[in-house]
Amino acid sequence: MAGTSYSTVNDFFMQQIDDYNLVALYNSDVLNDTTNLNTYLMGFMLLAIPEFSDCSQDLSLRDDTTLFSFDEVLTDSNIKILSKLMVKEWLSKEVKNLLQLRLHVQDVDFKTYSEAQNLTAKQNALTLLKEECSQLLIDNGYKNNSWADWYSGNFSGL
Repeated sequence: MAGTSYSTVNDFFMQQIDDYNLVALYNSDVLNDTTNLNTYLMGFMLLAIPEFSDCSQDLSLRDDTTLFSFDEVLTDSNIKILSKLMVKEWLSKEVKNLLQLRLHVQDVDFKTYSEAQNLTAKQNALTLLKEECSQLLIDNGYKNNSWADWYSGNFSGL
C-alpha cells in the first residue's frame, strides 16, 4: 500500500497560506503532476520534519526523488502538524525576505512603504504560529504518551 503523498501535505499547507506566487504555481500544476510545487515545497517540508521529532509515525521513511511520498499513511493529525510546521518555515522565510528589504531601503523610506507594516504583521503572525506549533507538538506528545509508567511512579520512562 502506498503511503501519504507530499501533495496531500502540500494541500493542507496551501490552505493555510496566502501567497499569490505559490497559488499561481499550484494552479499551473493542477493539471500536471504537481512536480514543480512539490519540488519547491520540499524545502519547507525538510525543515519541518526534524521539528516534528515526537511524531507517532516515522517521517524519515520517504521517497524524495521519484514518488514524493512517505512510506507510511500519515494520520490527519500528523499531516496537520507537519503542514503547520511547514507554514512556520515559510513564514520565517517571508519575514527574512522583508528584513533583507529593510537593509536595502533607507529607514525613512521603509516606514513610508506598506512593507514596514507588512513586516510587523508577519513577525506577529510568526510569533503566534510558533506558539501554536509548540502547543500542537505538546498536545501530540501527551496523546502519544504511555501514562502507565507515570501511574506506577516511574517518571523517567526507563
